[in-house]
Amino acid sequence: MILSPVQYENGILQILDQTVLPWEERYLTLKTKEDVWDAIHSLKVRGAPAIGIAAWFGLFMLAKSINARGPVDFAKQFHELKEYLATSRPTAVNLFWAMDRMEKSLSKTLVALAEPPSKVWETIQPLVIERLYQEAEAIRSEDEAACKAMGEYGLSLLKPGMGLLTHCNAGTIATARYGTSLAPIYLGHERGYNFKVYAGETRPLMQGARLTSWELHKAGIDVTLICDNMASMVMKNGWVDAVLVGCDRMAANGDGANKIGTSGLAILAKEYGIPFYMFVPTSTIDLTTKAGEDIFVECRPGEEVTNKWFEKEMAPKGVPVYNPAFDVTDHRYITAVITEKGIVRPPFEQGLADLFKDGHVNGLVK
Repeated sequence: MILSPVQYENGILQILDQTVLPWEERYLTLKTKEDVWDAIHSLKVRGAPAIGIAAWFGLFMLAKSINARGPVDFAKQFHELKEYLATSRPTAVNLFWAMDRMEKSLSKTLVALAEPPSKVWETIQPLVIERLYQEAEAIRSEDEAACKAMGEYGLSLLKPGMGLLTHCNAGTIATARYGTSLAPIYLGHERGYNFKVYAGETRPLMQGARLTSWELHKAGIDVTLICDNMASMVMKNGWVDAVLVGCDRMAANGDGANKIGTSGLAILAKEYGIPFYMFVPTSTIDLTTKAGEDIFVECRPGEEVTNKWFEKEMAPKGVPVYNPAFDVTDHRYITAVITEKGIVRPPFEQGLADLFKDGHVNGLVK
């Protein structure tokens, strides 16, 4: 099963609208900067890698419409577009990483094309646009390869017949392909591992119920949906052998920000002696952030809790609602961090830093 959350073909950028799943599989065409911003902000496209992919191709698409007097003006307008899109999801580090990489690629291209000086901007601009497309496509391909690698590393930690608990959605519709924390489930399914998956519903936006259970069921994987507050019972019953979750931003010490409710699962898993694995693309690791307490946590509208999935408001009118989109799991509750470059075990600080050293070879990081 191949599900693509972001498609760019023949000059048209489309995203799978995840706000209408599982009732409808609908792709939306994005034409303006406001379209791209809203798609990311309103969770029509979601999942750290998929957000990055939407931003990459969104920037490329918007760059084609820039009417610039020259390379300096083009770079200025490109930077303004980047800064605007960056306000859509302030916690998702992939968003900033992706757009920074695109801007750096643009800078290198403009420098390289500055010679010979006789070239006029009208000649240079199509080459600049083509180079931006090549960079966006390269990043998408790299994400697909990274997800496959995370799946292989994650699968090495699992055994056939295991019960696995997931939270939110870190599957193929949140990435270029395969997913992050769901990647070993897909690979295991292909190889006859017969995993039993328990998908937490993930209140208040129900990504586990609407998205994870939908895509796993669609792929023919044995999946059972549970309410978030049933996780302890399922663990106590002995049905869970490992917890697999994604990550939206990881600090240098191994603290990981992920969908709200993740930290509670990590604490429960520790209590029951169950391994807790966090799947973290290196693009999601932020070594400039020392610890989880330094990660900005986005708060979303209270209506998502009281109104979104109900015919009638499910709380007294006017009652205050606290609705953080993420929480931060302390590194001491994480058994291992699985990246596309290897498996990092505690203590995390040195292991995570080693991932970024020149010449690092994929493999187990002690």
